[in-house]
Amino acid sequence: MAGLSVSDHLDGQLARLCEVAGADPVEPRNLLAGLLGPVGPRPLYEPPAWPSGVSDDHTPVEFSIAFNEAEPPTLRILGETLGSPPGPLANLSATRGFLDAQARRAGLSTSRLDSVRDLFATDDPQGDFAMWCSLVFRSSRRPEFKVYLNPEVKGVERSPALVSEALHRLGLGASYRALLDHGVRPGELGRGDRLTFFAVDLHDGPQARVKLYLTHHEAEVWDVTRAASVVDGVDVAEIEEFCVVAGGGTRRFDGRPLVGSYTFTEGADRPVGYSIYVPIRSYVTDDQEARDRVAALLVRYGFDTDGLDRAIAAVTPRPLRDGVGLIAHVSLRLGAPRPGVTVYLSAEAYRVSPPRPRRMPAGRDVSPAPVGRTRP
Repeated sequence: MAGLSVSDHLDGQLARLCEVAGADPVEPRNLLAGLLGPVGPRPLYEPPAWPSGVSDDHTPVEFSIAFNEAEPPTLRILGETLGSPPGPLANLSATRGFLDAQARRAGLSTSRLDSVRDLFATDDPQGDFAMWCSLVFRSSRRPEFKVYLNPEVKGVERSPALVSEALHRLGLGASYRALLDHGVRPGELGRGDRLTFFAVDLHDGPQARVKLYLTHHEAEVWDVTRAASVVDGVDVAEIEEFCVVAGGGTRRFDGRPLVGSYTFTEGADRPVGYSIYVPIRSYVTDDQEARDRVAALLVRYGFDTDGLDRAIAAVTPRPLRDGVGLIAHVSLRLGAPRPGVTVYLSAEAYRVSPPRPRRMPAGRDVSPAPVGRTRP
């Protein structure tokens, strides 16, 4: 580890993940370097430059592999660009700089982002982030870019009105009203149910999306199936089974919370797609248990587990019994445009969390929910 930098660690993981996804590594590695900015050359023996909420050990990058029907796996990077020195406003400025550079270089469309950018602008950002970036690499295609904005950037209490205005400007107000009517527990908006991410695709293609993420703190599985029912065609029994299997039988998620995301398209009066995200690392003893649960879910949905094991090996050589948190989340995507299962992998650049003592029921973490947010 002596002399190894943040870039060295993450670049090696990314190159190996590109092999798993069948993606040419040149462009992803160049984009990763730009995303990391001044933190890239920082030695790993130094503590994190900023307590980034992207990952539990404050590595400002998280990887994920999406298993899709009828197409190869998709590789994604979620990241936070840090300023020099890092801070809420400096990080926001650095992220904007990275996106502006990519918009000029790759011809990204920022029209939707530009129409709501002022709503999320503030001299005093609240919460643990203001803007994150997602880079998506599909086999033999150009990279896709997405921006995650923080609905609570001006305070939790202002998030519902902020999101309402943003979706109104984008012509999506009717879908938002349907979500509030059916997706939020009565009296829990801004309390148990929080608006945590507002995501915008930076392209104008037919599958460009706006997504809103709703985090359900201390929720029962029933609360999530009710929230999902706002989307036409969603099988709530399927969501229930996915949550229970991923949670090892848990029906009340009182550790890290469940998160649902809703896909909005212009002209629809309801959301058209839904995903459920289970923070599996809070409900297992170690990563071997997490791997086995995820493998069972992949088989359930018709995917080979070889890709999962290759992705895990690309990120770390350590025995899975030696830690917990490498497999951070697992999500089920339903509806347009690409149904499937996504597995989220922590880079563990700074720390490997030790496995938990075994409990009854096995693997359930009954400690209080950690402060911070769960990843998209």
